[in-house]
Amino acid sequence: MDLFDELIDSSENLLPRDGEVYYHGRVFSYEQADNALQQLLHNVAWVNDEAMIHGKHIITKRKVAWYGDQAFNYTYSKVTKQALAWTAPLLALKTQVEHSTGDSFNSCLLNLYHDGSEGMAWHSDGEIDLKKNGAIASVSFGAERKFCFKHKQSKQVVQLILQHGSILVMTGTTQSHWLHRLPPSLKITQPRVNLTFRTIQQ
Repeated sequence: MDLFDELIDSSENLLPRDGEVYYHGRVFSYEQADNALQQLLHNVAWVNDEAMIHGKHIITKRKVAWYGDQAFNYTYSKVTKQALAWTAPLLALKTQVEHSTGDSFNSCLLNLYHDGSEGMAWHSDGEIDLKKNGAIASVSFGAERKFCFKHKQSKQVVQLILQHGSILVMTGTTQSHWLHRLPPSLKITQPRVNLTFRTIQQ
């Protein structure tokens, strides 16, 4: 931990209205975060993500994996995924995230960005499979990346840097009123693994 981490107030809502976003900063030590990154890079069932955009089947460079308490189906970008059973390391991470946030989760969508050329366009996580106004805990390991929110009506933008070993929680009406994205940055040459712990209701 450094002085910056000590100054982070995880009870401060980063959004000015219409939603709740809380940044906990680095929750994992550097050693824990480094170990988690290597474990995730090499021991997750990664596949290239897929999407249907304007009727075209797109396969991304970014890779994803979907795990859960049971074989949950999760549909986004008009493609359905079926959850794999938790691995022991993922369950350990889930336990620590639940302890740090006070929320509970039954599934996790993981993203692997190989470098800064890969990002995520503006979107909201409002799929019908997700618990309405439920918390989504986003855990970052690897390269530090900028993360942005944009209000759907006013277009106001809020942004921050997600640190290696950090947790960001989106909850309340955030998905209804705000978009978020991970902008690309060609300056970044290292990988980032992002785990988004969620609650599926089916």
